[in-house]
Amino acid sequence: MSDEQILDLTQSSADITRQLCNIESVSGNETRLADAIETAMTGYGHLEIIRDGDCVVARTNLGRAQRVIIAGHIDTVPVNNNLPVRAESVEGDDYLWGRGTVDMKAGVAVQLKLACELVSPTVDITWIWYDHEEVAAHLNGLGRLAANRPDLFQGDFAILGEPSNAGIEGGCNGNVRVELRTRGVQSHSARSWVGENAIHKVGQIVSTLAEYTPRQVEVDGLVYREGLNAVGITGGIAGNVIPDECMVHVNYRFAPNRTADEAIEHLRELFPAAELTVVDRAEGARPGLDAPLALDFVAAVGREPQPKYGWTDVARFSQMGIPAVNYGPGDPLKAHADDERVSIADIRECERGLRDWLLG
Repeated sequence: MSDEQILDLTQSSADITRQLCNIESVSGNETRLADAIETAMTGYGHLEIIRDGDCVVARTNLGRAQRVIIAGHIDTVPVNNNLPVRAESVEGDDYLWGRGTVDMKAGVAVQLKLACELVSPTVDITWIWYDHEEVAAHLNGLGRLAANRPDLFQGDFAILGEPSNAGIEGGCNGNVRVELRTRGVQSHSARSWVGENAIHKVGQIVSTLAEYTPRQVEVDGLVYREGLNAVGITGGIAGNVIPDECMVHVNYRFAPNRTADEAIEHLRELFPAAELTVVDRAEGARPGLDAPLALDFVAAVGREPQPKYGWTDVARFSQMGIPAVNYGPGDPLKAHADDERVSIADIRECERGLRDWLLG
């Protein structure tokens, strides 16, 4: 193993963040980082290490009455001249700048450090570091692990290290994408009266979208903001042909008090004249903050929980009956940005919150 693939988990979580980020792991290229994590974790006698593809699991088996699952993904979106990581100061605050710092290797760094150091936590812990989160859902390493090893998902509470400004974000919105099609009759544009223009028919769809007021919905004490937007439109085959088809690609982010089926039915009611094809769907997750372990965690973090507006893998835990929250360093608005950067103070605060809670 080359020097750049060796992780020193005795360093600070900020230093571990830098190490993780400098091992490039764009989705599909996680093997080097997974190897480095597995190697670094080997030798810690209080942990059982399990490998599934490019997913690494480390768990305690202390016979505690409760078990917590703490997970984070190790892949990133593509690099864009933002590696290697560099340190920078912004308005007096210290940051690490570079791909993966926010989403979500700083969170993984905190988890790795605590996994090694916490020999006797108050609960048993299953740590999961998984691959392929940033790409199509069927490739997701957490989903694969759940199918291959459902026994590893026995737990009373779960934490996902998604960036949340070092505060708790409960649950997540659901996500549906649909294609709305209008049909017409093709003809030469010089004789347009013998055709029927499908593009002209999307006016009502666009008008409905522009006039739509998204809901703000309180779910278990947190207010989720929905969003309904056109994210693409296609139509026409040539400059002298009346188009016989036009498609508007619509994305609906819905509050977790609705199921995906209910969200799709809502879209059918809004656009009754269009052909509707579902191209992607993901259930949301309720906040999960009423579980006793969650209440203790909120107290340890010491901040008011907020809703998670985007979809995250907490929904996978929710579907398995495990209440789950998001908790990680970094501003979600900087995830995937070319100037992606994480506050070192956020990293330290997340480590403190988790450590205090897990040690009781």
